[in-house]
Amino acid sequence: MSHITKENSSPAGFRILDLFAGPGGLDVAAHVLGYAVTGIEWDREACATREAAGMDTFRGDVRHYRAAFFPGANVLTGGPPCQTFTVAGHGAGRRALDRVLEYIDRLHEVVRREDADWIEIFRTWREIAEELRRKEREAEGVRAKKREVEGLRTTKRKAMRNRLEELGCPPDEMKRFLKGLRTPRDLEVPGDDDVLKGLLKEFSDLDDGLDVLKGTLEELGDERTGLVLQPLWWVIERSRRPGSQPYEAVILEQVPAVMRVWEEYAKVLASLGYRTGRQLMHTEEFGVPQTRRRAVLMARLDRTASPTGPSTDLLTGVPETHERYRPGGLSTQSSKEGHADPLPLGDPKERCVSMERALDAARRVRKDLPERPAFTVISNYGTGGDPDARGRRDHDAPSATITGKVSRNRLVHKGSDRPLTEFARFELAEAGVLQTFPAKYPWRGKDVSQQIGNAVPPRLALHVLRHVLEPELTEDEVKVRMNRALEGLATWEEPAKPAKILGHGDLKEHPLSGRCPLPLIPAACAP
Repeated sequence: MSHITKENSSPAGFRILDLFAGPGGLDVAAHVLGYAVTGIEWDREACATREAAGMDTFRGDVRHYRAAFFPGANVLTGGPPCQTFTVAGHGAGRRALDRVLEYIDRLHEVVRREDADWIEIFRTWREIAEELRRKEREAEGVRAKKREVEGLRTTKRKAMRNRLEELGCPPDEMKRFLKGLRTPRDLEVPGDDDVLKGLLKEFSDLDDGLDVLKGTLEELGDERTGLVLQPLWWVIERSRRPGSQPYEAVILEQVPAVMRVWEEYAKVLASLGYRTGRQLMHTEEFGVPQTRRRAVLMARLDRTASPTGPSTDLLTGVPETHERYRPGGLSTQSSKEGHADPLPLGDPKERCVSMERALDAARRVRKDLPERPAFTVISNYGTGGDPDARGRRDHDAPSATITGKVSRNRLVHKGSDRPLTEFARFELAEAGVLQTFPAKYPWRGKDVSQQIGNAVPPRLALHVLRHVLEPELTEDEVKVRMNRALEGLATWEEPAKPAKILGHGDLKEHPLSGRCPLPLIPAACAP
């Protein structure tokens, strides 16, 4: 890791615990700001990346740890995995959202009562956790049955195809029939064949049964319901458990659909004495060379709040430094505009950063990254509900949202569909750069594209961490602080020695356990 000196940081000596830490997007941002950070992450592949990057990591399910295990942490961050909480209509997304909000309301009801003691609060959480575990066990049984039915459907489909071939069915008619199995009750059997009729009847019955199983799974929900509640419970435990100290700050981020959940979170946090703020952040407005939206919940413990009532003050939003991307508008800056700082803090607002500019800056740090002529990225995804209408972005614009399918995007010569003869796909390091990871970040494990797509952009995390943890800095101090951090992010080096991935057995001697002193500057960042 680069040798970055911690300067002008908050006197509180923040020590961050990052739940659902992923490959280290928030962690690398915290490190270049000089903060100690420990992550909890269950995915083995993301942990391989974290290990190589020197990130302090406990591997495992967040639900198998407790806030009480880490009394030395005084900042909680995380991005809990969640369902797509669709607020429109009456589908599974709407039901999942309602379910999560109901659980949050149950917790809030007991937390805000002045006469509620820790035993009652814990009992409420235990009831919720047991209910969720029961539903998960039931759901696993239903999923097993669903896999069995799906296997039988596949067998019947193959049998119908073989029967159609035996009957000499023309290829076009066979294709139409097999495609029509999406709605098997509406199909007519070619040639009125009794064998085929029987197979179709069996397939239709299986299809009906599969619909019932899918509906049951929707009603039961999935494990992400419990996971999205975990950060809230950790805050409650630290705030209300006897002998515990509340977190000084809480920062959570997720997709925009989770904003409704953050609204309910904020009510509970206010009852616990926090000032809160919520912000829908467009990443390109913070210098990320990518258009992506994130719903962010920010909270600071308000030690000046009246003991007779919860805090109601809101935190101000993180100020944008760059313009929002508007397709067709003059809203990006080319790498050829002569900026000394490859990705400077905007003052006044900069135009949003293009792919070309970000990749050019990365090549100055990592010489082996490819150079390309002017290009257009053709997305793996369709737009406007049409799978054949692939999204397109030119090199002098920010990237579209980087997803786990980024390696499938095609690069063609700008203004054409003619593929590049070389480097017609982004390299993994380049995808990481578009997510604002350092060019030399050591991606490891399998499915790196998914790791990158799931990560919080480090540059966005820089802005949020600095804003929440260091509100006392003046405008000039913020510029100095951020530009130094951005420089550190751009020149970050892989540590010479990987980190050890930790487990429950390592808790006793860990600095956050409160049993041994914790350095304010991570060892890999120390001067």
